[in-house]
Amino acid sequence: MDLAAKILVVDDDPAIRFYLEEVLERDGHRVVAVDSGEAALEKIGRQEFDLALIDLKMGKVGGLDVLQALAQQAPETVVIILTGHASLETAVHVLRHGAHDYLFKPCRTVELRGSVQRGLLKRRRLLQQRALLEHLGGGAQEYGTAAGHVSAMLDAPPVTEAQARFIQQGSLIVDLMRHVATLEGQLLDLSPTEFDLLSYMAGEAPRVLSPQELVREVQGYESDPREAGDLVRYHIYRLRRKIKKITGRADIIRTVRRVGYTLEE
Repeated sequence: MDLAAKILVVDDDPAIRFYLEEVLERDGHRVVAVDSGEAALEKIGRQEFDLALIDLKMGKVGGLDVLQALAQQAPETVVIILTGHASLETAVHVLRHGAHDYLFKPCRTVELRGSVQRGLLKRRRLLQQRALLEHLGGGAQEYGTAAGHVSAMLDAPPVTEAQARFIQQGSLIVDLMRHVATLEGQLLDLSPTEFDLLSYMAGEAPRVLSPQELVREVQGYESDPREAGDLVRYHIYRLRRKIKKITGRADIIRTVRRVGYTLEE
């Protein structure tokens, strides 16, 4: 499937711009790169783009300003936000304002390519849906109901995807798609098992979870109470140490004696 596209890159860091241009052009895309939000607004006023990679924090005109301008002038352009601030709260914010995805800087090449490919596939589906809507809307009267259904689908606010992707419990935010979590705006360095354990606890909070349930739901197998207790205790210990590095507290994960654990944030 040919997904070569015209892509706008907006970043005030020349090293980041060079890296993005090199990767994207190597993949066959046509790239227009600019170093400011002001220059980006000038470009989108004169040209059409399939996708835009936009730095969030720039000068007077930031990434959110460019995102909003694209939403008004070229809503079919897929936007990926680049941020050097590893805050999932920011990610949730930009996704709710219409961005397709976000990437923490510096991003890995595999993450960049994956996000761009998903974005271009999303754009292709959107354009196909709009073409179908135009066809149904301009056809015979019996197509009117189907056209209405497609129109309602296209006009629906894009918040459900973001809501399903993130779990928030206090200052803890978990991104289930990217397998990352931040606490008080700082990225937690978690193993895959620690991430799965923390995200399950966050999703079930404030319910108290037994070690057997945690092993079953996180590890995927049944265990006896003693084995489950020993295994979960080890991972909880490691999680508490990592949480304490950020918050100075270890009681966010609370032990309920002879029952299990609960997340309190």
